[in-house]
Amino acid sequence: MRDTIITNALLIDPEAGTTTLGAVRLHGGLLAEIADSIDVSDADVIDAGGLCLAPGIVDIGVKVGEPGERHKESFASAGRAAAAGGVTTIVTRPDTDPVIDTPEILEFVAKRAGSAARVRVLPMATLTKGRAGREMTEIGFLQDAGAVAFTDGDHVATNTRVYSRALTYAKSLGALVISHVQEPGLSVGAAATSSAFASLRGLPSVSPMAERMGLDRDIALLEMTGARLHIDQITTARALPALKRAKDNGLDITAGISIHHLTLNEMDVADYRTFFKMTPPLRAEEDRLAAIEAVGSGLIDIICSMHTPQDEESKRLPFEVAASGAVGLETLLPASLRLYHAGNLTLPQLFRALALNPAKRLGLESGRLAVGAPADLVLFDADAPFILDRFLLQSKSKNTPFDGARLQGRVRGTWVAGTRIFGEN
Repeated sequence: MRDTIITNALLIDPEAGTTTLGAVRLHGGLLAEIADSIDVSDADVIDAGGLCLAPGIVDIGVKVGEPGERHKESFASAGRAAAAGGVTTIVTRPDTDPVIDTPEILEFVAKRAGSAARVRVLPMATLTKGRAGREMTEIGFLQDAGAVAFTDGDHVATNTRVYSRALTYAKSLGALVISHVQEPGLSVGAAATSSAFASLRGLPSVSPMAERMGLDRDIALLEMTGARLHIDQITTARALPALKRAKDNGLDITAGISIHHLTLNEMDVADYRTFFKMTPPLRAEEDRLAAIEAVGSGLIDIICSMHTPQDEESKRLPFEVAASGAVGLETLLPASLRLYHAGNLTLPQLFRALALNPAKRLGLESGRLAVGAPADLVLFDADAPFILDRFLLQSKSKNTPFDGARLQGRVRGTWVAGTRIFGEN
């Protein structure tokens, strides 16, 4: 096959923290050359016209409906949405129906993903059987079958003995555990963050301290077991000092946050708009600004979509009983670019959190703009304005809080292993 050369591109390098005009050569599924200019003879040439070229996004925590809820999202539709959003690797959650807690189910999911999705799909498995928190799964067998991490999602383990044993066993295998930090007794039934806003609307709410309490417990268990731990979402200012202390003490801990918690706040719920119901709930503006600062400093490592498709019936209910979550694969990049246009984060900082850090945490070679790295790339116009129409999204479910929102940032091309899977060829 002929090489592909992308010229006249604004190269976003999250490792070096630089933005420079240059060109790249794609050969054999890898980045073979990066320079100011490249000899284009005997190659297919794409003139980027000064648009941004960055490592493809690695999105941790994507919900796909297979098995059990294919009507909400299939691997084929999720793959199309990811490609349209510049996401080249999706790391899927195991909270399916049935849950992914055996090698047999994991192998089925991997086979379906491999045949249907156009992007890379890395599955996670549950930490405990049935996500019930009573008995840990066969972590070693699941790891051998291809699980890249272990999580019970938003089911917080209440049996600390079982959880500590699972962390100890995961440590012995070098497995990554992903935790959702909320104190479950305080969080049960909550639909909003405790505030005057929630009280005025009569919504059942939870204190931001529930996140801090859950994090404190997990840090203590991490200190005891020495495991590898990633916190799926840190969304409150009160949790950040504890996270910093854990990192300063040398614990193997990283943290993420969803793009919804970085760009929206509790006031967006407005008149009980269920597309804005999240888990955990949207926070105060002070928490949002603190989280943005933490991403900029590197204290929060990863930005993800926390893609959670829900059908119309589960959302068209009273706010407190409506399903939580929003789709985000296709909106992750343009929503993230709000932080760039607002002057909160630079493009290299954004792609450090969107691509480099999640790839590093999972031990992947992707997420970098470097010779020898996989040619997983996204070409985008950071300034292109548009109004989002949810019915034009590639996902089967259309539950996005950004419907009708003014966004900036259009994906013009997506490559996986050097093959263009989105955009004009």
